[in-house]
Amino acid sequence: MDPNRMMEQSSGDLERSGRVPLKTEANTQPNQSPAYDAVFGEMDENGPNFRGVGLFAAVGLMIKTQVGLGVLSIPAAFDVLGMIPGIICLCAVAVITTWSGWVVGDFKLRHAEVYSIDDAGAIMFGRIGREFFGAALCIYWTFVTGAAMLSLSIGFNAVSTHAVCTAVFIAISAVIGFCFASIRTMSRISWIAWLGFLSILIAVLMVTVSVGVQDRPATAPTNVEWSSDYKLFRSPSFIQAMTAICAFVSAFAGPSGFFSIAAEMREPRQYTRALFICQGVVTTIYLVVGCLMYYFCGSYVASPALGSAGPTMKKASYGVALPGLIATMTLVAHFPSKYLFVRFLRGTKHLTSNTFVHWSTWLGCTFTVCVLAYLIASGITIFFTLISLIGALLSTLMSMQAMGFMWLNTNWRIRSFSFSWVSRFAWCLFVIISGMLLMVTGTYGSVLDIIEAYKGKVSGPWSCADNSGSV
Repeated sequence: MDPNRMMEQSSGDLERSGRVPLKTEANTQPNQSPAYDAVFGEMDENGPNFRGVGLFAAVGLMIKTQVGLGVLSIPAAFDVLGMIPGIICLCAVAVITTWSGWVVGDFKLRHAEVYSIDDAGAIMFGRIGREFFGAALCIYWTFVTGAAMLSLSIGFNAVSTHAVCTAVFIAISAVIGFCFASIRTMSRISWIAWLGFLSILIAVLMVTVSVGVQDRPATAPTNVEWSSDYKLFRSPSFIQAMTAICAFVSAFAGPSGFFSIAAEMREPRQYTRALFICQGVVTTIYLVVGCLMYYFCGSYVASPALGSAGPTMKKASYGVALPGLIATMTLVAHFPSKYLFVRFLRGTKHLTSNTFVHWSTWLGCTFTVCVLAYLIASGITIFFTLISLIGALLSTLMSMQAMGFMWLNTNWRIRSFSFSWVSRFAWCLFVIISGMLLMVTGTYGSVLDIIEAYKGKVSGPWSCADNSGSV
């Protein structure tokens, strides 16, 4: 059967299943029943509108899910691989994750009841799949929330020149995260996502332009004549190369969060358009920033790269980036909180009603996620290397392998020996196998980094030390 025709048929089935846009006061008559959604159940204008995300809002949410300070690790990855292999690998990861994102939208249209990746796991592998992917989602996004809190504390330290103890800044970040992540619907978070994206973009462009106009990066030697030592090709070890590519995967690790965005869209058939716009914008930003900063800084590019242009620009760029860091923390804390909330209240009236059970459960979920993220960010002394380990273990799993199995679940029943089907099947296998390879090698590289970190001096839990470096 033609895939396009199958998509149209699944869309028709979705509409016939009763998943219709939420009625508003303008078009709801007194005798009409409330809208029904396969995930959220019955909804009316008196409760939260979990189906309020339009195309523009979806694009902003998708972009902000991926574009954060992670973009500033890309120049360092280019330094490991070389300029040309770095560009090729980045584009390859962009293509793979775009395909993964498309599979998410296609799977959602075929299975209207899917809210998150655990529902997809249940369809594919039963109860074990639900619990496995649900646990993976919670662990991954909670650790990412901790990373976002720590990144925000770095921003506070950089802007204030370490005005107070870093442990206090992390606690302040956790409170901010709880307040903003407790906004119940994606549609209301979308304006935060757009504001955050613009602030991160401006901060990154400030640093990029600055390193282009100054004579040398901040970390380059000052007592000798200097010119950029960027390389078109480098010769990293296999493990080093795989670890650098894992950094690209982490920068594009949005597909597992795209389920939630698709579930709250007013018109799910616009999801694919939003996805392609998002991936085009994100890939362009990553290429421009990665190439320019590596070209001007060479091996002296800082990681994160906001420090590449010197103390004054670092302080200014972090100041501009603060709203973006808050927006990132808001989104990544919202994903596991909303997953738990829907999991606990699904099938009950409390999911979409402003009852005490509704509010206590929702605030309890966001509070729990933020407290756990705070404990992780404050209590683990080798936090960023641990984040690399979690990213290698889970970001590839939830951005590549899971989507490969989802495609097989959808298309294996209609298998044929036509060139079209075989080529798509081969691509699916390539995504699964490459994801497994990156997961194993990236995990091994992260373990080596953790061992190396313990050989050096590491700060203790709840440290007051300045984590932004000298500014």
